[in-house]
This record gives sequence, structure tokens and C-alpha cells, in this order.
Amino acid sequence: MITASVWLTKLILAHLLTDFILQPKSWVTDRTEKHFASPKLYLHGCITALLAWAMIGFQYWVPALLILVTHIVIDGWKSYQKNNITCFLIDQSLHLLVIAGCWYVSFVKWNDVQGLWLEIYNRQSLWKVITAFIFVTTPAGILIGQLTRQWRDKIAGGENLANAGKWIGIVERVIILVFVIYNQFSAIGLLVAAKGIIRFNEKDRQEIKTEYLVTGTLMSIGLAIITGIAIRL
Repeated sequence: MITASVWLTKLILAHLLTDFILQPKSWVTDRTEKHFASPKLYLHGCITALLAWAMIGFQYWVPALLILVTHIVIDGWKSYQKNNITCFLIDQSLHLLVIAGCWYVSFVKWNDVQGLWLEIYNRQSLWKVITAFIFVTTPAGILIGQLTRQWRDKIAGGENLANAGKWIGIVERVIILVFVIYNQFSAIGLLVAAKGIIRFNEKDRQEIKTEYLVTGTLMSIGLAIITGIAIRL
């Protein structure tokens, strides 16, 4: 399994290097304008496959060939799409699925997959952690939103303020939960101090708005800490 994990890591590294570092912006522009008629599309696909081939070993020419063909097809498809986060995530997910498929066919046996799934399925600590991370995202955000509604309803544009802080709160709680799990409480203090400097340095702010932000922040941090301590216990 060590060889298999190294093989998978090298494939992902080859993809990251060729898709984000070794691909000039002019190639992307040329592909977007000419689609499947762009020579840069095929050149990029060849470089991606060659680097992957060199990293995993020249005896694995079939995975490299599959990466060559699928990479060209996926990038060609993307050239017709809008340049937004949805298409970007779909594009990268398809590339990673191809890599995972090549890895599975070349190294992984079905019995190994079944054994791994059974181990994951029966590992209680893992499911506690997954549950905790799910809770501190949207469910905790909804709970905090309900608890702070009395302040938000008194603020002009309160709903917009809540929507703006939604993702900040989710990321904040996830980071704090990680810190608690790894017993890094001092790092939480640094995070809270940094957020306080950034968020609460406005001079001309309504008192009710300040109360709303402080209360929401303390609830968010408190929920993440309590959740982390609960799964540690």
C-alpha cells in the first residue's frame, strides 16, 4: 500500500504542476478562443501525460495514455463553458476522478477496498469527528442566526450582514474545531485576537450592530470549542 499511495501522490503532483504552474496563461486563452482547434490544448495534454508517465514509471503507459486522452477532452469541454467556480470545480473533479480511476485499476484490489470500508465504517472516533465538522458548518450557523435574530432585526440591512458573515463563520468554526482536536488552544487565542482587530476597529458603528457582531462571534467560537471538547471526551 505504500507503493500505491506514493503512486497516487505522484499523479496528483503531476496534475498540480502541469495544470497550475507549467501552463502559461496564453495557452488557456488560446484554448478558450479556438477550443479543440487549439494546438496549445494538445501540447498541454501531452505535457501532463508525459510528466505523469515519468513520475509513476514508464511501465505504466496505459494510465498515462488515459490521462492524455481524458485531459484533452475535459479541457476542451471546459473551453466552451463559462469561467466561474462551478465549471472550475467540475473540471478539477473530473481530472481527479480519472487519476483515482487509474490508481484503482493499477493498484487496488476489491478485497482491499472492502477491508478499508469496513475499517472506516466501524471506527467510532472517525464518525464523531465527521459529525462534529458537519455540525459546525451550516447547522451551527443556523442556530447562531436564530439566537442573534433579536439584534439583527433591529439593524438596517441585517440580513445582508448575516449573509456576508455566513462563510466567515463556517471557516472560523472549522479552524477552531481543528485547533481543539489537536489541543492548540493558544492558536485559538491568536485567531480571535486577529479577528477582533480586523472586525471591531470601526469607529462609527451602531451600538446594536456591535452587540450583534460580538454576540454572534462569541457564540460561533463557543460552539466550535464545546463541539471539539465533546468529541475529545
